[in-house]
Amino acid sequence: MTETLPPTAQGIARAASLLRDGALVALPTETVYGLAADARNGAAVAGIYAAKGRPSFNPLIVHLPDAESAKRYVEWSDDADRLAQAFWPGALTLVLPLKPDNGLSSLVTAGLPSLAVRVPAHPAMTQVLKNLNGPVAAPSANPSGKISATTAAHVLSGLDGRIAAVLDDGPCTVGLESTIIGLAGPGPTLLRAGGLPAEAIEAALGQRLETIDGAEIIAPGQLQSHYAPGAAVRLNAKAADPGEVLLGFGEMTCDLNLSPSGDLTEAAANLFDYLHQLDATGKPIAVVQLPDHGLGRAINDRLTRAAAPR
Repeated sequence: MTETLPPTAQGIARAASLLRDGALVALPTETVYGLAADARNGAAVAGIYAAKGRPSFNPLIVHLPDAESAKRYVEWSDDADRLAQAFWPGALTLVLPLKPDNGLSSLVTAGLPSLAVRVPAHPAMTQVLKNLNGPVAAPSANPSGKISATTAAHVLSGLDGRIAAVLDDGPCTVGLESTIIGLAGPGPTLLRAGGLPAEAIEAALGQRLETIDGAEIIAPGQLQSHYAPGAAVRLNAKAADPGEVLLGFGEMTCDLNLSPSGDLTEAAANLFDYLHQLDATGKPIAVVQLPDHGLGRAINDRLTRAAAPR
């Protein structure tokens, strides 16, 4: 049985103690729940891959309490400093060259010469990181390729009995994984759309982001089939076909509506929870077309991967 911990001082201390002992603990962040292990402990990190059924070529994000902590593990840059000052703590992950003698398990980077780092904006997660006083590797707390977890109940539905504990601090406020920006190459690159709109990042940098087009996995969340319900997903639907359930957006009749008012922030926060609810019906899921700007870009990315052939 997986232990459920409250977001109290005692619960946070218990979570940090379990991590220190090499156990796996699902922790809340503002984006989604993360399946955490001490990033310095190779056996613990291997446990993440085993519990999720995650391919070992898919790297992990390391979560840290502040930017100064991140600088211990990666080669910092002016662009990194600019983005960290603008958006950390928050839903932004930076991929930077890995420092030698970093002390991290090589499983965290999947053998790559770069590392994904993030400073999350969630009080309970921050307190666990400070209590542990070390880096935490934490992909989304769900079986690999399935719908991400935005509540403790989602975590338990996929991982109960496979991890030591979940720290339950209610639903995630952002509801989408972090935006990932690559800073290990010649220019800033959008590696994964996420909870921070790319337009805001471009404004902070004063330049356009490059995009990546290729099959090579260099950051989390790049697998073609990902975030997938058990049922089939059909995109750009005008209405539900017979036997389908409809996920809507804006003013319309549907089974669940991401945001009746057409608010993309609300839609992002509801996306994974509503996919979980519709998947529980056992019926194929039809999804209406959403705008492809701001957070809509990240929502559409997740839906496209959810609908990809498996």
